[in-house]
Amino acid sequence: MPMKITFFSTQPYDRESFLKHQADSRLELIFMEEKLTEYTVSLARGSEIVCVFVNDTLNENIIRQLSQLNIQLIALRCAGFNNVDLKAAQACNIKVVRVPAYSPHAVAEHTLAMIMTLNRKTHKAYNRVREQNFSLNGLLGFDLYKKTVGVIGTGHIGEVFCRILHGLGCNILACDPIKKPTVEAMGIPYVPMSELFPQCDILSLHCPLNEETRYLINNETIAQMKAGIMLINTSRGGLIDTKAVITGLKTGKISYLGIDVYEQEADLFFQNLSEQILHDDTIARLMTFPNVLITAHQGFFTQEALSQIALTTLDNVRQFIDGEVLINAVSKDNG
Repeated sequence: MPMKITFFSTQPYDRESFLKHQADSRLELIFMEEKLTEYTVSLARGSEIVCVFVNDTLNENIIRQLSQLNIQLIALRCAGFNNVDLKAAQACNIKVVRVPAYSPHAVAEHTLAMIMTLNRKTHKAYNRVREQNFSLNGLLGFDLYKKTVGVIGTGHIGEVFCRILHGLGCNILACDPIKKPTVEAMGIPYVPMSELFPQCDILSLHCPLNEETRYLINNETIAQMKAGIMLINTSRGGLIDTKAVITGLKTGKISYLGIDVYEQEADLFFQNLSEQILHDDTIARLMTFPNVLITAHQGFFTQEALSQIALTTLDNVRQFIDGEVLINAVSKDNG
């Protein structure tokens, strides 16, 4: 009998990518559009493995229910694992694996795209020209060359982003508890956040979400920032206190905001809600600002990244079936 994997939160591109790279006859892939919640966990019945994404819920209650359904492995098809109660998983003897790096270039390049769009206002220019409005009024931007960019988090994505900025001739300041020799080799200094905030023209977040980084951007830290800063977040929504950022936008302290992630995105992103009333007043308020750009967790979305996510996830599962060391395992001890 093949081992069954139930996939939650799947879109057509997930199904296509995994079926394209699936070559192990020992596996049966079952795709569900529904998110993993207390109400949908029963859909995993009959499977030994669940494969989940960033907005699936894996709290203690759900993990206990998965254990009762004889789930033995949680395979995250993403890098972040802040949505998983790792202590509960370990208590239930359920292994957890992830995709630590799929395409850091995808997210780093999307970060640059957001910066360039906000700066040069190409999204507004596109709409104007289609309406035969060829005026340049209101489209003024600035040179990125020599601008000071703060990069918080220099993991795989942060390092690639630093390389892109280096090529553009930006002045880069890095902030991370772990200093990378490859980043320092580019002549990029590591500085504490207290020194970084007042100097940056642009601030980009590339750190994981945990108890230390939750609401890293808040009223206090915004007050330390240079007036007119551009703030970009392509990492995790919980890094930002959105209400504090709205206040910063209203006062003009923040002149540009680009977010590809949002703390309450689970009920919004990856869905077509165009015919529905938006009940999230916070994101609705954000969308009223002309200097705010929101994309719906699109940063990872490249052909290369989808292929790598599928290949790594399927290899993680193969290692589990074959009893090998799970090289991409996460636990409460290393998470």
